Amino acid sequence: MSDFKRHNFKKLKIWQMGLEIAKTILDLTDTFPTIEKFGLKSQMDRCSISIPSNIAEGSSRTNKSFSHFIDISLGSSFELQTQLLLANHRKYLVQDATEELESKIEDWQRATMVFQNTLKE
Repeated sequence: MSDFKRHNFKKLKIWQMGLEIAKTILDLTDTFPTIEKFGLKSQMDRCSISIPSNIAEGSSRTNKSFSHFIDISLGSSFELQTQLLLANHRKYLVQDATEELESKIEDWQRATMVFQNTLKE
């Protein structure tokens, strides 16, 4: 089973970056209007939490399976990016904060795709 190597998710840079994104989102969405509690806030919270969570869950699997969990994590990041833009449109987030967070998400996406490619080697 040469394809099987457990990864310590806490040491993975992509997990650390993803956790920071999730923490930032959770703090930001706490400032949203209460009308969004079960709407945009809930969606953004869930998909941001999904980013590091799927990395953690997949880290104990085979490389092929881990890559699948990374795909899910990447999907959540693109979903989060869309929701971030919608939150900005609704004026829940200022432009500077939106751009800074979007940049962090894009940095995470690039790093994650590079890491994912190492699983296929």
